[in-house]
Amino acid sequence: MVRRDGADGAAGAARSSVWERPEPAARPAPSPLSRERIVAAAVELADADGLEAVSLRKVGAALDAGPMRLYRYLSTKEELLDLMADAVHGEIAAPDPDAPDAGAPDADPGGTDGDWRAVLRASAHRTRRAALRHPWFADLLGGRPGLGPNALGNREAVLAALYGAPGFLGIDAVLRAVGTVDDYLVGALRRETAELRAERDTGLDKDAWRRSEGPYLSRVLAAGNYPALAAAVRYGAHTDPATAFEAGLDVVLDGIAAGLAPGG
Repeated sequence: MVRRDGADGAAGAARSSVWERPEPAARPAPSPLSRERIVAAAVELADADGLEAVSLRKVGAALDAGPMRLYRYLSTKEELLDLMADAVHGEIAAPDPDAPDAGAPDADPGGTDGDWRAVLRASAHRTRRAALRHPWFADLLGGRPGLGPNALGNREAVLAALYGAPGFLGIDAVLRAVGTVDDYLVGALRRETAELRAERDTGLDKDAWRRSEGPYLSRVLAAGNYPALAAAVRYGAHTDPATAFEAGLDVVLDGIAAGLAPGG
């Protein structure tokens, strides 16, 4: 996990937000810089080797610029992570018609879903697709909320879909529902991206890992000490990640719907 807590104390409180500071004026240079170019280079490094590969020195090297030049555009690595996360939120803001799983049910095909449910479902699927393109993004979810324009726009769209909808009595009910979906997303995406990292690091996909560890697990389960686990392994529906994500999301949305005020 990447720590994103501010550690600057009073000094950090006095510093203006990166979202409020204007970008420095361009200067003639062999390798011109901008926040957009800095963020793009950092995202490319993270996509290839994870957040551990991102540093101002490495980003500067990728742009053929010394790290001190980057400090004209941002003050800390924390700000760089915020900018990177907001760039991904920009990908989440609109549907991706070319996504491999674009046929996933962003809205109920039978028309029985309320608008709030369709919005939450669509947002969850777009977030998952973005996290699969950028597996490091899941590590930045679940902490302090993003304050960039894309993150704020996404949050506004989701809250607005529920605020005032039948059954949601006040903003606290809206926040509970959105927070529940967020909690599901954080857990599901971190688990899925952790599996992708394990495949990359070990060279074994899930099926190869199961074949490797299967004989050991069979011997353990044969002893009879874990009957429920044995039933899960032998009879459970071991679905693909996209199907499992959709099934879990259905459970969460059904739970929210069941808890709505009467008449909602």
